[in-house]
Amino acid sequence: MSAVGGAFGGNRGLRPMPPEKGIFPLDHMHLCDLEKKEYLHCLKTASHQSEKCRDFSKKYLQCRMEKNLMAKQDLAELGFKGSNVENHDETITERIDN
Repeated sequence: MSAVGGAFGGNRGLRPMPPEKGIFPLDHMHLCDLEKKEYLHCLKTASHQSEKCRDFSKKYLQCRMEKNLMAKQDLAELGFKGSNVENHDETITERIDN
């Protein structure tokens, strides 16, 4: 058996890469549990139609960004264009002209 491959045949010399947008780190300290529970409750009562729970989804993502559980990113880049997009303590209303 070769010592190059490691226990499961993988190359031990390669560094693992984090997910591009990622969901890590996990919320082990339960910092955004309230927002998560509100979103999941909304999904359950709305027959899992996520578009009806966009406000809860946005609130959950904002919590994760504020608690450094995900990279800070403009909410418009996460699909919240055309709605009231909160940016830190300011409220910015974005309007899309067609």
